[in-house]
Amino acid sequence: MALIGFHASHEQVHPSALLDAVIRAEAAGFQAAMCSDHFAPWSERQGHSAFAWAWLGAALQATSLRLGVVNAPGQRYHPAIIAQAAGTLAAMYPGRFWAALGSGEAVNEHITGEGWPSKAVRNARLEQSVDVMRRLLAGEEVSTAGLVTVDRARLWTLPETAPALLAAAVSPATAEWAAGWADGLATVAQAPEDLERMVDAYRGAGGKGPLVLQAHVSYARTDDEALALAHDQWHTNVFSPPVCWDLDSPEAFEEAAKHVQPEDMHSTVLISSEPGWHAEKLAGFMDLGFDEIYLHHVGVEQSEFLDVFGDRVLPQFATAGASA
Repeated sequence: MALIGFHASHEQVHPSALLDAVIRAEAAGFQAAMCSDHFAPWSERQGHSAFAWAWLGAALQATSLRLGVVNAPGQRYHPAIIAQAAGTLAAMYPGRFWAALGSGEAVNEHITGEGWPSKAVRNARLEQSVDVMRRLLAGEEVSTAGLVTVDRARLWTLPETAPALLAAAVSPATAEWAAGWADGLATVAQAPEDLERMVDAYRGAGGKGPLVLQAHVSYARTDDEALALAHDQWHTNVFSPPVCWDLDSPEAFEEAAKHVQPEDMHSTVLISSEPGWHAEKLAGFMDLGFDEIYLHHVGVEQSEFLDVFGDRVLPQFATAGASA
């Protein structure tokens, strides 16, 4: 039985309210949490984008949950800095922190003023960044030149055990490529046949570690309310790569989403007023082999979702052990 966790969306919720939400999630029975790491939201109406790493320290201190973050080292963040941040959290909260590393999105990375590389270059940069991070977390002094440059970096505060570094991937091709370096795979909910291809690509290439899924859900007291909520907050997030990788501002996403209709939201969000329906979808993800499923309620207000799912969805699944 998979672990079920809570996804904290920094793009939509003020960090103080998000801290309250993760505390409430633990009380409701969620077994772990993860968060996004954005510099900008996907749309003006989402309206937030706090610094994930500051929030992670607060959330780890305020709860006993294991927490993860999706991060893109290499452009906005130098990998030595992310290694230092990850190593510090792992030293302070042993066994409770992990990171899923991806090649990034222009909406966040363009702030450096550098050009936005091709996907192939971004993947190569990510692989070099992961190598730098692993060496630093192993206690090495690192100097290297290439797509990332490091000069005599060393981490002086090290965790007893390095945190897991998963791969963040949304396509079978990236999942297959990442199998060579990742401690696990993190992806987002798609059609079951597409997720099956992702899992097969990763495992078929020798990929090890847990399979982690982030699932966008919209819950409200009626189906119409749940659909309206999903469209209001998440209509800019229906685009497949490379569109979602390459648009570089909330305004660009809003323009691209002008013709997205409410019924289009079913392709990316699990929308229903019935907790039992949501539980069936979670069971389907577990059948595909996912070890951890993190639920992202796409509304701004999280309390009702957390309480209802804690009372009527989570009890349908047996307690699962931590895996990442």
